[in-house]
Amino acid sequence: MSNSIKYFVLIFINIIFFNSLIISQVQKDAQKDTLKFQLEQVTVTATRYAENIIEVPYAVSVLLRDQIQNTKGYGLDEALFSVPGVLAQSRSGNQDIRLVIRGFGARGAGDRSNSGTSRGVRIMLNGIPETEPDGRTSFDNIDLSLADNIEVIRSNSSALWGNASGGIVNVSTLNNFDEPFLNVGGTFGSFGLSKYLLRAGTKLGNGRLSLGVSNITFDGWRERSGSKRTIINLDLVTNLAEKTKLGVHLVGTGNLFHIPGPLTKAQFDSNYQQSNAIYKQRDERRYNRLGRVGITLEHDVNDIHGFSSIVFVNPKYLQRSERNTFRDFTRYHVGGNFIYRNSMQFSDEISNKLVLGIDEAYQDGAILFYNLSPTNGRGSTLRTNKREGANIFGAFLQNEIRFSEKINIIFGGRYDNLTYYAEDFRQPKFGLQKKSFEKFTPKAGISYLFSNSHSVYFNLGGGVEVPAGNETDPAGTFGQDTVYLINPLLDAIQSTTLEVGTKQILYLSNNSFLQSLSYDVAFYYIMIKNDIIPYRGGVFYFTAGETNRIGFETGLNLQFANSISFQGSLTYSNNKYKEYIIDSVHFGKPGKIANFKDNLVAGIPDLIYSASVNYAPEFLPEIYVGLSFNGLGKYYADDANKTEVPAYNILNAVLGLKNFIKLTNNFSISGFISINNLTDKKYAASAFINPDIVNGVPVYLEPGLPRNITASITLGIR
Repeated sequence: MSNSIKYFVLIFINIIFFNSLIISQVQKDAQKDTLKFQLEQVTVTATRYAENIIEVPYAVSVLLRDQIQNTKGYGLDEALFSVPGVLAQSRSGNQDIRLVIRGFGARGAGDRSNSGTSRGVRIMLNGIPETEPDGRTSFDNIDLSLADNIEVIRSNSSALWGNASGGIVNVSTLNNFDEPFLNVGGTFGSFGLSKYLLRAGTKLGNGRLSLGVSNITFDGWRERSGSKRTIINLDLVTNLAEKTKLGVHLVGTGNLFHIPGPLTKAQFDSNYQQSNAIYKQRDERRYNRLGRVGITLEHDVNDIHGFSSIVFVNPKYLQRSERNTFRDFTRYHVGGNFIYRNSMQFSDEISNKLVLGIDEAYQDGAILFYNLSPTNGRGSTLRTNKREGANIFGAFLQNEIRFSEKINIIFGGRYDNLTYYAEDFRQPKFGLQKKSFEKFTPKAGISYLFSNSHSVYFNLGGGVEVPAGNETDPAGTFGQDTVYLINPLLDAIQSTTLEVGTKQILYLSNNSFLQSLSYDVAFYYIMIKNDIIPYRGGVFYFTAGETNRIGFETGLNLQFANSISFQGSLTYSNNKYKEYIIDSVHFGKPGKIANFKDNLVAGIPDLIYSASVNYAPEFLPEIYVGLSFNGLGKYYADDANKTEVPAYNILNAVLGLKNFIKLTNNFSISGFISINNLTDKKYAASAFINPDIVNGVPVYLEPGLPRNITASITLGIR
């Protein structure tokens, strides 16, 4: 056992020990003062059915609406920066973020088909996957201003959710309102930010119908980094019968964003608002238009049997100016699932829940590449005419046994089969090519409840992530080898995770100085084989033989008297290549090899942290002022550990209204003013991994936003 592991184990044992002593004393004092302990029943769907967050043997964080409001709402980074174990970095100030959970997704930023997408982490909107069958996810449909809550599963969840589930982010737009409402608002800020928002809801028979419309324009602060996006959400959730619930979810999005590209360190230091010269010359951009229809159905046959199902259709029309080529993608993504639930009560002390399910998703479509016109539009020469498809099928089982309301044991597994299809209509001699990946992923976990508000847990399980569609393309040496359409060299990433943790939600008296606290602590050790590593910013990919990640993460929420609240998170991890030898043919050195054993994994900082304090004065209880602080340690952008991305700390401030304030019986108002990057810190918000080397210099830094101000006002009509 390494020294790092020993230290983490000792820390965890001490946390459990001292926490037990502290809580024991608090409980004694509470009995003396007749304080009442109350548990807010926060439920999550980490186990693919609703369950109390305390009972789930995984690391799970839930962000409620009051934690994600009062932001411009453009990118998920505005909310996820406070979640332990999560690295969320805005690449250009819009929805294009670099999202990493416990190291999964670290390769997702770069050049080739990576702008606006992530890898390794599964994103869902109202439980319907945004993630494509091959594991790529775009953030086109996600707007925090339309979200009601966000659930983040930090534990590897491949055994339940399948491919590319190193973490789960589920964004819900469903409002649990009691009366009809209409909210209309505007948000304005630095660098040409303007956003108009409409949210409305009404009762419809036994159900709720809600509408959300968001239109945002951002000039961008770097040269040629503007963007604009319109989203329309329509959600209907209704009870067809006492035990039957139907959901209809419609989304339509148009999203255009320009890509300013990475800079060298010298360019970053001299003028970090400039764009990459090549990106500027080609006006590299993406214009995505997509829609989705999703239908959900839940039905309880009786107290023992029940089932749920989802079906969705997701057409897409994607256009890009990328790498001196104009690209048209016409895709359709269809899929769904079926889940059967069985709940049995064997005795007063023992109960059992069994879940069986299947997932199916398929994406296919035409891909046309043209030359760039003199104005960087679609040229008249068709260079490529092909199709790329992917189908994933998964079947899973999970069983949960509960003993004496104290011990929960979960075990199960999942089988996944993903097949890629590729066909070039300009090269019919190659025909239809296929490549399949198969994997069975087990999982087991146990949690022990000291009380209904405090638990410890342990889980052991596997993970699987197949190479994404662009990663199975042949390396950029076509003409020097026989690889065509599908790269045979890449295999699926396989991982094994050991995790131990504790979590607690504790409510005290309103008369005490500390009124409530909640926290979670987790320690994990992940062993990975075939870790996929990008080179030249993602132009081609290699695999590392073995990678180890060890980490410690904690989150804390405190509510004090006088309306003072504190929230903090801390993540420390050590991520190393244990076996990684590559040849250097792509660097012009045939026959040479590089051994990166014991080097730090590129793209993953060892330290991530955040803290925030909010204060609402007693004489103005609806108004609050807040300060937040977040940052990370330095990390390397390359496997050789020679190209360093500097650490940074960012300070933000906000003045806002906690809730709507009534102006009349029918009208109310809400709003906020925020200053982000208060000290105008110059920092690199993201970096290309193993970037291009131009004239001996790496081109890799993506600068973060300087000081910027956002102001918003919303009128509510009831």
